[in-house]
Amino acid sequence: MKKIAFILAVLIVFVFAGCASSGGGASGSNAAPFIVDLSTLPLVKNTKPFTRDWEDLLIIIPRYDNFDITQYSRVTITAKYYNAANEEIVQGDSNCMVTLILDPDGDIRGPQDGPGPNTPVKEFNVGGFSGMIHSDRGVRINLKERPGAVLFQNNAGSDVKFIELTSLVFHNGNYSTR
Repeated sequence: MKKIAFILAVLIVFVFAGCASSGGGASGSNAAPFIVDLSTLPLVKNTKPFTRDWEDLLIIIPRYDNFDITQYSRVTITAKYYNAANEEIVQGDSNCMVTLILDPDGDIRGPQDGPGPNTPVKEFNVGGFSGMIHSDRGVRINLKERPGAVLFQNNAGSDVKFIELTSLVFHNGNYSTR
């Protein structure tokens, strides 16, 4: 009987812990989504085609006065990508990756296969089936300082020659960019 009670207690803890962690609010924050105004960015698309794999498109994010990153637990980033003729490529895996960067003067690439101290978000397959960052749910963040840049890179072997940032939204819960 004690074993059954213990197992039930553990299951209850897992259920409640799962519910608490699957939400989306940063410490219960109900802050309105912060949508980065792309017209304030100096660059949203590379002007010259990429000539090699993993080429960088570094987009600097202005230091908005009314933006407290600690209010947000998720980020959604969407992009379009184009071939050498500047024709849009259908979204899919293995075309584009994105990295959220804290200090654009620091290590902008971070570890090869995941996030790092200056690159707290690194997501492969932007726009693809396996990617999450472009979805309404976005990906989890737990940032103590505002990011200073977004880095897009074309994946090895892809036909991506141009990448265009189409939305950057910090939010809690789900947020539709459509």
